[in-house]
This record gives sequence, structure tokens and C-alpha cells, in this order.
Amino acid sequence: MIEILSPAELPRARQAGALVADVLQTLKSRTVVGTNLQDIDRWAETMVLEAGGSSCYVDYAPSFGRGPFGHYICTSVNDAVLHGLPHDYPLADGDLLSLDLAVARDGVVADSAITFIVGDSEPAESIAMISATERALQAGIAAAGPGARIGDISHAIGSVLSEAGYPINTQFGGHGVGSTMHQDPHIPNTGRPGRGYALRPGLLLALEPWVMADTAELVTDADGWTLRSATGARAAHSEHTIAITGDGAEILTVPTQAHP
Repeated sequence: MIEILSPAELPRARQAGALVADVLQTLKSRTVVGTNLQDIDRWAETMVLEAGGSSCYVDYAPSFGRGPFGHYICTSVNDAVLHGLPHDYPLADGDLLSLDLAVARDGVVADSAITFIVGDSEPAESIAMISATERALQAGIAAAGPGARIGDISHAIGSVLSEAGYPINTQFGGHGVGSTMHQDPHIPNTGRPGRGYALRPGLLLALEPWVMADTAELVTDADGWTLRSATGARAAHSEHTIAITGDGAEILTVPTQAHP
């Protein structure tokens, strides 16, 4: 299913995007050495519900997970890259943490992810990997607009990731959003330009470049949800929800508040 929002619906999409972005940035500012992943999940739940949003994850039970997910946010640490199930784990200095949040508000979904290093350590390889996903995300957004095709976005993302030296997995990637979290079209993180679905104003897309340092192979954790690198290498993930407009793409998951 592919939904196209009317111009009158876009303000609701902006509100959903701002909520997701503000929650993620607040969680990042609160997360320190010793913070437990379960605390992050509880903080996310409180903020989402107090803002009048609802979780896209709690009851989510797709074929690739051992559902329902049962939590408000994905917390992926170090070699975990996607769908990290919050559990009793206090974060250590230097841990690489990805937070992925999808929320519905007033009938519209927004989805975003950030990756950052906990504490004062600054591992150069991890910083470079985060930077690569962020640059790939911006390249994908720049390639989006009316008349462009999904392959244009995928090619832009994949070019940045490949040039940075990272293997690319195409099992999981970006996707459409609307009244539900995962919709068509699928947006792999590499592809051929000029191919695929033609973008139209009102289309909402979640673009999400992610990489693992030295492999494209995933393994599923014993919890049935958390996806890890097959080699134990670290991973990073960046994501924005965008709206295709008449002259380009608008990033919806931008914070409205100042965060430390």
C-alpha cells in the first residue's frame, strides 16, 4: 500500500515528525554511562504518551520478529544494528547506541533513528561510521523530489556508503509511511538510478542508511528481534522521515526544541 497525503494533512505529518525528533534528542541528552536500556524505553513511553502519540512498536508483530515487540523504542548497542530489544543493560563508556523510534500522532506516522557514542570516549572508527550514514542520508534526501524515482534515492545512499568502504545489506532499508509504519515502496540502501516507483508530492518516506563495519551479513539474537553483525563488528544507523513536496523533499523529523 502506498498512501499520498493531501496538502491539508501535511501539518499533522510535521507534528508527528517533530515529536519523534524531540523525543530522540531528549533521550540522547539524558543517556550517560550507566543508563539502562530499560530506562530509555520507559522515558520514551512517558514522553510519547504525554504528547498524545501512540507507539508503532508495542503491538508490532511482523514475520521477521518474534512479536509482538512490546516496547516503545529500539535500542541497538555496538554490534546490534536494527530492532534492538530493550533489556537490562547499563551502558558503558564508549558504547555505540542507535535509537530508532516510530510514533503515530493524529493518524500520521513518523520514523527516525540516531546513533551516538555514550560517555567521553571517541572511537575514530565509530565516529567515521556514524558520519557515513548521516552523509548517505543527506544524499538520499537530496535525490528525492517529484519525478525522481526510488532508484535515485537508493543510488545516492549506496554511493556514499560504498565510497566510505562499507558493505551494504539490502534485506532492510527505507520504506513508505503514512497512517501505518511500514508501507510500500521499499527503499534499499543501494540501487540503480532511474528505476522504481516515481515520487509524487504528498508521499512520505522513511530513509534509513545503516551499515556494519566489515560485513553485510546479519544474525538474529536469541531474543528473536535484535539484528547483529555476523562478525561482531560495530554498526550505525541514521533515519529521517521526509515528505515529497512540489519542489523537493521536506525533512519532517527535525527537533523543535533546543537540546544540550
